[in-house]
Amino acid sequence: MSKRFMTTYCPPPRGDFRAEMRLLGSVPSFTDAPGAVLAALVEAGHVVMIKPGWALLHEHTAPEKAYVLLDGDVEVHRGGVDLGRCRPGEILGELGIVHRRLRTATVVTRSEATVLHLSREAFELLHDTQPYFRALVGEAVLRKSA
Repeated sequence: MSKRFMTTYCPPPRGDFRAEMRLLGSVPSFTDAPGAVLAALVEAGHVVMIKPGWALLHEHTAPEKAYVLLDGDVEVHRGGVDLGRCRPGEILGELGIVHRRLRTATVVTRSEATVLHLSREAFELLHDTQPYFRALVGEAVLRKSA
């Protein structure tokens, strides 16, 4: 898989579909996912590399996108307070989309990271049509809302 970094101007070019499915299927939360679910996720999103120090999500902004962390280290902050780090397989940005509210935290990469970038529309479509993904999102929402 070639290195493609996130830009703010346009979606990155598509990579090797099968390699991206294997990568997604290798992370916790998706190791037991049916192939059709992995294919739907990769088709709906873009696998991209993110440079260290990049803010994926900003607190108090509109929920326009979500991510699945595939590799790397990210940290979460709310009101300047460190809330911890996320592990590969974590879904990021789902709270704002599911609850239809502004972001409640900022997520910043600590190292180079690989993510599956999902637009809000793609996230909502997957949430509506893929029970496996919907269940993962529900678990993430419960865990983060507790």
